[in-house]
Amino acid sequence: METYPSELLLILFVAMLAPLLVELPNSFRMPVVALEVILGMLIGPHVFNLTSPDGMISTLGELGLTFLLFMVGLEIDFSKIRGKPLSLAVGGWCLSLSLAFVCMLFFQSIELIESPPLLAAVALSTTALGVLSPILRDRGELNSKFGTYMIAAAAVGEFGPLLVISMLLIPTHSTFIHTLFMVIFIIIAFATAYISLNTRSLRLIEMMTRTMQSSGQLPVRICILLQILFVALAAKFGLNIVMGAFTAGIVVGLATKGKEGELLRHKLDAIGYGFLIPIFFIVAGMNFEISALWSAPLAPVQVALLLGLMLFIRGVSLFLYRKELTPEEQMPFAFYSATGLPLILIISEIGVSSGLIPPDRAAILVSAGMISVLLFPILAVKLRGKFTLPW
Repeated sequence: METYPSELLLILFVAMLAPLLVELPNSFRMPVVALEVILGMLIGPHVFNLTSPDGMISTLGELGLTFLLFMVGLEIDFSKIRGKPLSLAVGGWCLSLSLAFVCMLFFQSIELIESPPLLAAVALSTTALGVLSPILRDRGELNSKFGTYMIAAAAVGEFGPLLVISMLLIPTHSTFIHTLFMVIFIIIAFATAYISLNTRSLRLIEMMTRTMQSSGQLPVRICILLQILFVALAAKFGLNIVMGAFTAGIVVGLATKGKEGELLRHKLDAIGYGFLIPIFFIVAGMNFEISALWSAPLAPVQVALLLGLMLFIRGVSLFLYRKELTPEEQMPFAFYSATGLPLILIISEIGVSSGLIPPDRAAILVSAGMISVLLFPILAVKLRGKFTLPW
Protein backbone atom coordinates (compact mmCIF):
# COMPACT_ATOMS: atom_id res chain seq x y z
CA MET A 1 0.00 0.00 0.00
CA GLU A 2 2.93 2.38 0.60
CA THR A 3 3.66 2.72 -3.12
CA TYR A 4 0.13 3.71 -4.14
CA PRO A 5 0.17 7.31 -2.82
CA SER A 6 3.28 8.17 -4.87
CA GLU A 7 1.93 6.41 -8.00
CA LEU A 8 -1.46 8.05 -7.61
CA LEU A 9 0.27 11.41 -7.08
CA LEU A 10 2.12 10.97 -10.38
CA ILE A 11 -1.07 10.00 -12.24
CA LEU A 12 -3.01 12.95 -10.83
CA PHE A 13 -0.10 15.25 -11.69
CA VAL A 14 -0.28 13.97 -15.28
CA ALA A 15 -4.07 14.48 -15.26
CA MET A 16 -3.50 18.09 -14.20
CA LEU A 17 -0.65 18.59 -16.67
CA ALA A 18 -2.57 17.44 -19.77
CA PRO A 19 -5.10 20.33 -19.95
CA LEU A 20 -2.31 22.78 -19.10
CA LEU A 21 -0.20 21.58 -22.05
CA VAL A 22 -3.23 21.73 -24.34
CA GLU A 23 -3.69 25.40 -23.44
CA LEU A 24 -0.13 26.35 -24.42
CA PRO A 25 -0.14 28.68 -27.45
CA ASN A 26 0.63 26.74 -30.64
CA SER A 27 -0.65 26.34 -34.17
CA PHE A 28 -2.64 23.20 -33.34
CA ARG A 29 -4.47 22.14 -30.19
CA MET A 30 -4.34 18.40 -29.51
CA PRO A 31 -7.45 16.80 -27.94
CA VAL A 32 -6.83 16.49 -24.20
CA VAL A 33 -7.80 12.78 -24.14
CA ALA A 34 -5.12 12.01 -26.74
CA LEU A 35 -2.53 13.84 -24.64
CA GLU A 36 -3.64 11.93 -21.52
CA VAL A 37 -3.08 8.65 -23.37
CA ILE A 38 0.37 9.76 -24.58
CA LEU A 39 1.45 10.89 -21.10
CA GLY A 40 0.14 7.60 -19.69
CA MET A 41 2.30 5.72 -22.19
CA LEU A 42 5.38 7.73 -21.12
CA ILE A 43 4.99 7.08 -17.38
CA GLY A 44 3.85 3.48 -17.85
CA PRO A 45 5.89 0.28 -17.59
CA HIS A 46 6.57 0.08 -21.33
CA VAL A 47 8.49 3.39 -21.61
CA PHE A 48 9.93 5.06 -18.49
CA ASN A 49 8.41 2.57 -16.01
CA LEU A 50 7.55 5.19 -13.41
CA THR A 51 4.32 3.44 -12.38
CA SER A 52 2.32 0.32 -13.19
CA PRO A 53 -1.42 -0.10 -13.88
CA ASP A 54 -2.26 -2.64 -11.22
CA GLY A 55 -3.92 -2.81 -7.82
CA MET A 56 -5.69 0.37 -6.80
CA ILE A 57 -4.57 2.15 -10.00
CA SER A 58 -6.23 -0.52 -12.13
CA THR A 59 -9.43 -0.27 -10.06
CA LEU A 60 -9.53 3.50 -10.48
CA GLY A 61 -9.05 3.03 -14.22
CA GLU A 62 -12.03 0.66 -14.37
CA LEU A 63 -14.11 3.12 -12.34
CA GLY A 64 -13.06 5.81 -14.81
CA LEU A 65 -14.27 3.68 -17.73
CA THR A 66 -17.67 3.06 -16.13
CA PHE A 67 -18.03 6.73 -15.18
CA LEU A 68 -17.06 7.76 -18.72
CA LEU A 69 -19.86 5.64 -20.21
CA PHE A 70 -22.20 6.87 -17.47
CA MET A 71 -21.45 10.50 -18.45
CA VAL A 72 -21.86 9.66 -22.13
CA GLY A 73 -25.31 8.21 -21.48
CA LEU A 74 -26.12 11.22 -19.31
CA GLU A 75 -25.19 13.69 -22.05
CA ILE A 76 -27.13 12.06 -24.90
CA ASP A 77 -30.13 14.22 -25.76
CA PHE A 78 -32.59 11.80 -27.38
CA SER A 79 -34.88 14.65 -28.38
CA LYS A 80 -32.08 15.88 -30.68
CA ILE A 81 -30.80 12.63 -32.17
CA ARG A 82 -34.16 10.91 -32.73
CA GLY A 83 -35.50 10.85 -36.26
CA LYS A 84 -33.06 11.18 -39.16
CA PRO A 85 -29.80 11.36 -37.11
CA LEU A 86 -30.65 8.12 -35.29
CA SER A 87 -31.98 6.27 -38.36
CA LEU A 88 -28.90 7.22 -40.39
CA ALA A 89 -26.68 6.15 -37.51
CA VAL A 90 -28.33 2.71 -37.30
CA GLY A 91 -28.16 2.24 -41.07
CA GLY A 92 -24.53 3.37 -41.17
CA TRP A 93 -23.45 1.05 -38.38
CA CYS A 94 -25.25 -1.97 -39.89
CA LEU A 95 -23.54 -1.22 -43.21
CA SER A 96 -20.17 -0.96 -41.42
CA LEU A 97 -20.65 -4.21 -39.51
CA SER A 98 -21.63 -6.11 -42.67
CA LEU A 99 -18.64 -4.75 -44.58
CA ALA A 100 -16.31 -5.49 -41.67
CA PHE A 101 -17.50 -9.11 -41.50
CA VAL A 102 -16.88 -9.63 -45.23
CA CYS A 103 -13.43 -8.03 -44.99
CA MET A 104 -12.42 -10.15 -42.00
CA LEU A 105 -13.58 -13.34 -43.71
CA PHE A 106 -11.32 -12.45 -46.64
CA PHE A 107 -8.26 -11.55 -44.55
CA GLN A 108 -8.69 -14.66 -42.43
CA SER A 109 -8.85 -16.81 -45.59
CA ILE A 110 -5.46 -15.45 -46.74
CA GLU A 111 -4.11 -15.72 -43.14
CA LEU A 112 -3.10 -12.08 -42.98
CA ILE A 113 -5.26 -11.33 -39.91
CA GLU A 114 -6.00 -14.36 -37.73
CA SER A 115 -9.01 -13.53 -35.57
CA PRO A 116 -12.60 -14.81 -35.44
CA PRO A 117 -14.37 -12.82 -38.20
CA LEU A 118 -17.38 -11.78 -36.09
CA LEU A 119 -15.25 -10.76 -33.11
CA ALA A 120 -12.88 -8.71 -35.26
CA ALA A 121 -15.76 -7.21 -37.28
CA VAL A 122 -17.51 -5.98 -34.15
CA ALA A 123 -14.23 -4.47 -32.89
CA LEU A 124 -13.53 -2.65 -36.16
CA SER A 125 -17.07 -1.26 -36.42
CA THR A 126 -17.03 0.43 -33.01
CA THR A 127 -16.91 4.17 -32.38
CA ALA A 128 -15.49 5.53 -29.13
CA LEU A 129 -18.37 7.75 -28.03
CA GLY A 130 -16.67 8.28 -24.69
CA VAL A 131 -13.57 9.65 -26.44
CA LEU A 132 -15.41 11.84 -28.96
CA SER A 133 -17.90 13.37 -26.55
CA PRO A 134 -15.31 15.38 -24.55
CA ILE A 135 -13.50 16.37 -27.76
CA LEU A 136 -16.70 17.75 -29.31
CA ARG A 137 -17.54 19.45 -26.01
CA ASP A 138 -14.16 21.18 -25.87
CA ARG A 139 -14.51 22.34 -29.48
CA GLY A 140 -18.01 23.72 -28.88
CA GLU A 141 -19.53 21.38 -31.48
CA LEU A 142 -21.58 19.10 -29.25
CA ASN A 143 -24.86 20.94 -29.89
CA SER A 144 -24.22 21.82 -33.55
CA LYS A 145 -25.80 19.95 -36.46
CA PHE A 146 -22.48 18.20 -37.11
CA GLY A 147 -22.21 17.31 -33.42
CA THR A 148 -25.75 15.93 -33.36
CA TYR A 149 -25.13 13.57 -36.29
CA MET A 150 -21.73 12.63 -34.87
CA ILE A 151 -23.08 11.84 -31.40
CA ALA A 152 -25.91 9.75 -32.91
CA ALA A 153 -23.44 7.78 -35.07
CA ALA A 154 -21.06 7.32 -32.14
CA ALA A 155 -23.86 6.27 -29.77
CA VAL A 156 -25.02 3.55 -32.16
CA GLY A 157 -21.37 2.64 -32.85
CA GLU A 158 -20.94 2.08 -29.11
CA PHE A 159 -24.31 0.59 -28.16
CA GLY A 160 -24.65 -1.69 -31.22
CA PRO A 161 -21.39 -3.57 -30.54
CA LEU A 162 -22.32 -3.74 -26.85
CA LEU A 163 -25.53 -5.56 -27.78
CA VAL A 164 -23.69 -7.95 -30.10
CA ILE A 165 -20.98 -8.88 -27.61
CA SER A 166 -23.52 -9.18 -24.80
CA MET A 167 -25.93 -11.36 -26.79
CA LEU A 168 -23.59 -13.44 -28.96
CA LEU A 169 -20.02 -13.30 -27.73
CA ILE A 170 -20.08 -13.48 -23.92
CA PRO A 171 -23.17 -15.49 -22.93
CA THR A 172 -22.58 -17.18 -19.58
CA HIS A 173 -25.85 -19.13 -19.73
CA SER A 174 -27.93 -20.87 -22.40
CA THR A 175 -29.23 -18.66 -25.20
CA PHE A 176 -32.75 -18.61 -23.76
CA ILE A 177 -31.63 -17.74 -20.22
CA HIS A 178 -29.20 -15.12 -21.50
CA THR A 179 -31.91 -13.50 -23.64
CA LEU A 180 -34.27 -13.59 -20.65
CA PHE A 181 -31.68 -11.82 -18.50
CA MET A 182 -31.24 -9.18 -21.21
CA VAL A 183 -35.00 -8.60 -21.32
CA ILE A 184 -35.18 -8.37 -17.51
CA PHE A 185 -32.31 -5.87 -17.51
CA ILE A 186 -34.11 -3.71 -20.10
CA ILE A 187 -37.39 -3.90 -18.13
CA ILE A 188 -35.57 -2.80 -14.95
CA ALA A 189 -33.98 0.10 -16.85
CA PHE A 190 -37.33 1.24 -18.26
CA ALA A 191 -39.04 0.86 -14.87
CA THR A 192 -36.31 2.91 -13.18
CA ALA A 193 -36.57 5.61 -15.84
CA TYR A 194 -40.38 5.69 -15.50
CA ILE A 195 -40.17 6.05 -11.70
CA SER A 196 -37.53 8.78 -12.02
CA LEU A 197 -39.59 10.73 -14.54
CA ASN A 198 -42.89 10.50 -12.70
CA THR A 199 -41.91 10.66 -9.02
CA ARG A 200 -41.55 14.43 -8.78
CA SER A 201 -43.54 15.52 -5.76
CA LEU A 202 -42.95 19.05 -4.50
CA ARG A 203 -41.70 17.76 -1.14
CA LEU A 204 -39.20 15.41 -2.80
CA ILE A 205 -37.90 18.16 -5.09
CA GLU A 206 -37.47 20.53 -2.13
CA MET A 207 -35.53 17.88 -0.21
CA MET A 208 -33.29 17.17 -3.19
CA THR A 209 -32.63 20.88 -3.70
CA ARG A 210 -31.85 21.43 -0.02
CA THR A 211 -29.43 18.52 0.29
CA MET A 212 -27.71 19.49 -2.99
CA GLN A 213 -26.18 22.48 -1.18
CA SER A 214 -25.29 20.56 2.01
CA SER A 215 -22.71 17.96 2.94
CA GLY A 216 -25.35 15.30 2.32
CA GLN A 217 -25.27 15.75 -1.50
CA LEU A 218 -28.19 13.29 -1.70
CA PRO A 219 -28.91 13.61 -5.46
CA VAL A 220 -25.24 12.99 -6.30
CA ARG A 221 -25.13 9.94 -4.03
CA ILE A 222 -28.34 8.58 -5.59
CA CYS A 223 -26.85 8.92 -9.09
CA ILE A 224 -23.63 7.15 -8.12
CA LEU A 225 -25.62 4.41 -6.36
CA LEU A 226 -27.75 4.00 -9.49
CA GLN A 227 -24.64 3.69 -11.63
CA ILE A 228 -23.13 0.99 -9.41
CA LEU A 229 -26.52 -0.77 -9.23
CA PHE A 230 -26.80 -1.06 -13.02
CA VAL A 231 -23.14 -2.09 -13.34
CA ALA A 232 -23.72 -4.81 -10.72
CA LEU A 233 -26.94 -5.95 -12.44
CA ALA A 234 -25.19 -6.13 -15.81
CA ALA A 235 -22.38 -8.22 -14.32
CA LYS A 236 -24.87 -10.47 -12.48
CA PHE A 237 -26.89 -11.08 -15.65
CA GLY A 238 -23.80 -11.97 -17.66
CA LEU A 239 -23.80 -8.70 -19.63
CA ASN A 240 -20.90 -6.30 -19.96
CA ILE A 241 -20.53 -3.78 -17.14
CA VAL A 242 -20.08 -1.02 -19.72
CA MET A 243 -23.68 -1.57 -20.78
CA GLY A 244 -24.78 -1.14 -17.16
CA ALA A 245 -22.91 2.18 -16.80
CA PHE A 246 -24.21 3.47 -20.14
CA THR A 247 -27.79 2.54 -19.25
CA ALA A 248 -27.52 4.21 -15.84
CA GLY A 249 -26.34 7.39 -17.54
CA ILE A 250 -29.32 7.36 -19.90
CA VAL A 251 -31.74 6.89 -16.98
CA VAL A 252 -30.17 9.74 -14.98
CA GLY A 253 -30.08 11.93 -18.09
CA LEU A 254 -33.81 11.45 -18.68
CA ALA A 255 -34.59 12.17 -15.03
CA THR A 256 -32.43 15.32 -14.79
CA LYS A 257 -33.09 17.01 -18.13
CA GLY A 258 -33.99 20.66 -18.04
CA LYS A 259 -32.80 23.51 -15.86
CA GLU A 260 -33.80 21.72 -12.65
CA GLY A 261 -31.06 19.12 -13.15
CA GLU A 262 -28.37 21.50 -14.40
CA LEU A 263 -26.58 21.83 -11.05
CA LEU A 264 -26.60 18.06 -10.52
CA ARG A 265 -25.15 17.47 -13.99
CA HIS A 266 -22.40 20.00 -13.26
CA LYS A 267 -21.48 18.16 -10.05
CA LEU A 268 -21.37 14.78 -11.82
CA ASP A 269 -19.38 16.40 -14.61
CA ALA A 270 -16.80 17.59 -12.07
CA ILE A 271 -16.47 14.13 -10.47
CA GLY A 272 -16.11 12.42 -13.84
CA TYR A 273 -13.98 14.75 -15.96
CA GLY A 274 -12.17 16.21 -12.96
CA PHE A 275 -11.06 12.92 -11.40
CA LEU A 276 -12.05 9.46 -12.63
CA ILE A 277 -12.24 9.80 -16.42
CA PRO A 278 -8.70 11.23 -16.92
CA ILE A 279 -7.37 8.31 -14.85
CA PHE A 280 -9.01 5.87 -17.29
CA PHE A 281 -7.29 7.44 -20.31
CA ILE A 282 -3.94 7.64 -18.51
CA VAL A 283 -4.19 4.00 -17.39
CA ALA A 284 -5.15 3.01 -20.95
CA GLY A 285 -1.91 4.63 -22.13
CA MET A 286 0.04 2.85 -19.39
CA ASN A 287 -1.38 -0.49 -20.57
CA PHE A 288 -0.37 0.10 -24.19
CA GLU A 289 2.46 -2.27 -25.14
CA ILE A 290 4.45 -0.31 -27.70
CA SER A 291 6.59 -3.39 -28.38
CA ALA A 292 3.50 -5.02 -29.95
CA LEU A 293 4.09 -2.77 -32.97
CA TRP A 294 7.26 -4.73 -33.82
CA SER A 295 6.53 -8.03 -32.04
CA ALA A 296 6.40 -9.89 -35.36
CA PRO A 297 7.64 -9.16 -38.90
CA LEU A 298 4.11 -8.47 -40.15
CA ALA A 299 2.93 -6.62 -37.02
CA PRO A 300 3.44 -3.06 -38.39
CA VAL A 301 1.70 -4.07 -41.62
CA GLN A 302 -1.21 -5.60 -39.70
CA VAL A 303 -1.61 -2.53 -37.48
CA ALA A 304 -1.54 -0.21 -40.51
CA LEU A 305 -4.01 -2.48 -42.31
CA LEU A 306 -6.38 -2.50 -39.33
CA LEU A 307 -6.22 1.30 -39.12
CA GLY A 308 -7.05 1.57 -42.80
CA LEU A 309 -9.88 -0.92 -42.38
CA MET A 310 -11.32 1.02 -39.44
CA LEU A 311 -11.40 4.20 -41.52
CA PHE A 312 -12.83 2.40 -44.57
CA ILE A 313 -15.43 0.40 -42.62
CA ARG A 314 -16.80 3.33 -40.63
CA GLY A 315 -16.22 5.83 -43.43
CA VAL A 316 -18.42 3.91 -45.88
CA SER A 317 -21.46 5.21 -44.00
CA LEU A 318 -20.71 8.67 -45.46
CA PHE A 319 -22.75 7.63 -48.50
CA LEU A 320 -25.82 7.92 -46.27
CA TYR A 321 -24.81 11.40 -45.03
CA ARG A 322 -24.08 13.11 -48.36
CA LYS A 323 -27.15 15.34 -48.11
CA GLU A 324 -26.84 16.02 -44.37
CA LEU A 325 -23.19 17.03 -44.03
CA THR A 326 -21.31 19.69 -45.95
CA PRO A 327 -18.35 18.50 -48.09
CA GLU A 328 -15.96 20.03 -45.53
CA GLU A 329 -17.54 18.00 -42.71
CA GLN A 330 -17.51 14.57 -44.34
CA MET A 331 -13.84 13.57 -43.94
CA PRO A 332 -13.73 14.75 -40.29
CA PHE A 333 -16.93 12.74 -39.73
CA ALA A 334 -15.23 9.63 -41.16
CA PHE A 335 -12.13 10.04 -38.97
CA TYR A 336 -14.19 10.68 -35.84
CA SER A 337 -16.39 7.64 -36.60
CA ALA A 338 -13.33 5.41 -37.00
CA THR A 339 -11.95 6.37 -33.58
CA GLY A 340 -12.26 3.38 -31.26
CA LEU A 341 -10.60 2.11 -28.12
CA PRO A 342 -12.71 1.21 -25.04
CA LEU A 343 -14.75 -1.53 -26.72
CA ILE A 344 -11.70 -2.75 -28.65
CA LEU A 345 -9.99 -3.26 -25.29
CA ILE A 346 -13.03 -5.12 -23.96
CA ILE A 347 -13.44 -7.29 -27.07
CA SER A 348 -9.73 -8.13 -27.05
CA GLU A 349 -9.92 -9.18 -23.39
CA ILE A 350 -12.95 -11.36 -24.18
CA GLY A 351 -11.11 -12.96 -27.09
CA VAL A 352 -7.99 -13.70 -25.05
CA SER A 353 -9.85 -15.00 -21.97
CA SER A 354 -12.02 -17.29 -24.13
CA GLY A 355 -9.05 -18.54 -26.16
CA LEU A 356 -10.45 -17.14 -29.42
CA ILE A 357 -7.61 -14.64 -29.96
CA PRO A 358 -3.93 -15.23 -29.11
CA PRO A 359 -2.46 -12.50 -26.86
CA ASP A 360 -0.11 -11.23 -29.57
CA ARG A 361 -3.00 -10.81 -32.04
CA ALA A 362 -5.05 -9.03 -29.39
CA ALA A 363 -2.12 -6.66 -28.77
CA ILE A 364 -2.07 -5.76 -32.47
CA LEU A 365 -5.82 -5.07 -32.43
CA VAL A 366 -5.46 -2.90 -29.31
CA SER A 367 -2.50 -1.11 -30.91
CA ALA A 368 -4.67 -0.15 -33.87
CA GLY A 369 -7.39 1.09 -31.51
CA MET A 370 -4.89 3.08 -29.47
CA ILE A 371 -3.36 4.73 -32.53
CA SER A 372 -6.85 5.57 -33.82
CA VAL A 373 -7.51 7.52 -30.59
CA LEU A 374 -4.20 9.34 -30.91
CA LEU A 375 -4.33 10.01 -34.66
CA PHE A 376 -7.87 10.15 -36.04
CA PRO A 377 -9.30 12.99 -33.90
CA ILE A 378 -6.20 15.08 -34.69
CA LEU A 379 -6.62 14.43 -38.42
CA ALA A 380 -10.35 15.20 -38.15
CA VAL A 381 -9.56 18.62 -36.69
CA LYS A 382 -6.74 19.26 -39.17
CA LEU A 383 -8.88 18.35 -42.19
CA ARG A 384 -11.90 20.37 -41.08
CA GLY A 385 -12.61 22.69 -43.97
CA LYS A 386 -9.39 21.79 -45.83
CA PHE A 387 -10.32 18.59 -47.68
CA THR A 388 -13.50 17.60 -49.46
CA LEU A 389 -14.63 14.33 -50.99
CA PRO A 390 -15.16 14.23 -54.77
CA TRP A 391 -18.94 13.72 -54.72
